Amino acid sequence: MNQVIKPSPETPSQAGLPELSVVVPTFNERDNVTVLYRRLEATLAGIAWEVVFVDDNSPDGTWEVVRGLARKDSRVRCIRRIGRRGLSGACIEGILASSAAYAAVIDADLQHDETQLPKMVSLLQSGEAELIVGSRYIEGGSADSFNKQRAGASALATEVSRRVLNVEIADPMSGFFMIRRDRFEQLASQLSTQGFKILLDIVATAQGKLRTIEIPYTFGSRQHGESKLDSMVALDFLGLVLAKLTNDVVSLRFLLFAMVGGTGLVVHLTALFIAHEIFQAPFAEAQAIGALVAMTSNFILNNFLTYRDQRLKGFAILRGLLLFYLVCGVGLLANVGVAFAIFDQEPIWWLAGAAGALMGVVWNYAMSGLFVWRKR
Repeated sequence: MNQVIKPSPETPSQAGLPELSVVVPTFNERDNVTVLYRRLEATLAGIAWEVVFVDDNSPDGTWEVVRGLARKDSRVRCIRRIGRRGLSGACIEGILASSAAYAAVIDADLQHDETQLPKMVSLLQSGEAELIVGSRYIEGGSADSFNKQRAGASALATEVSRRVLNVEIADPMSGFFMIRRDRFEQLASQLSTQGFKILLDIVATAQGKLRTIEIPYTFGSRQHGESKLDSMVALDFLGLVLAKLTNDVVSLRFLLFAMVGGTGLVVHLTALFIAHEIFQAPFAEAQAIGALVAMTSNFILNNFLTYRDQRLKGFAILRGLLLFYLVCGVGLLANVGVAFAIFDQEPIWWLAGAAGALMGVVWNYAMSGLFVWRKR
């Protein structure tokens, strides 16, 4: 006879669980993780804490260093992600893997001020707020370590976030914050796993319903390794803003795919013009050439940007390109057919070319995710 097993009085109480989980997304940070661990150990004395390193299978073996720390201290945990990349997704997985009442996100590059963590915990415990943001842009905060280019980009992104998404905090681009885990779980299903701006996503998704306090801190200089941010982060940010403006009806990845498709349209029309107007190729052939050139361009950009968390490398690039041609074949046939039909009725090359190129967008996106950049 089956019996329900009930917890005995000897079951460990809630007091034995960590009160704070510090989530640290990592990629090629082996020189920093031990230093960060020692700093957390010193500053969180008196708080029941754990640190969850979420590593995207770093080539430098960051996860091996973390595993070494975990063998010596049970408060250290490692989530090693295979076939996935991205700071936002890493933060989401790390927070959801925790049972602590509060979750903090801090970078592994030692630029955030971990000494602010006890103050953040205290503010959440008091009930004054549900989200505490480490801010560089309020009185007492500083981002003097930024170069002019990064400072300008951060200021612009902050202004866009405040005006377009009605985000009222001073530093929505901050990567240093602490949140009540139960409130995070209420928002988690609506957050994007792509991109880098997890805090902006949280605040925009909450739509002003998350009680927030900002505390100042000084943004430090990176001590080891190189920044993981590149010029493509700007498009990630733009895609996130557009996704939130549509109330997440469409995904950030689809918006990035569509933006790449917009560049493909320019490439397509340029190739069509050259083939048809300059080399006097028949329209059907010129349209096919334009479509092929645009597909190649789209594949390269999508591999570099839209699917960079699943980026194809080495021989897989050639295989992926061939699959991309294959799955877009049906769209190409429709593309040429529709464009030729329109041109036959109204011989305006650019109108016919644009109509044909737009036919395959949804098909290409669906099939690309299914066959070309499928998760393994």
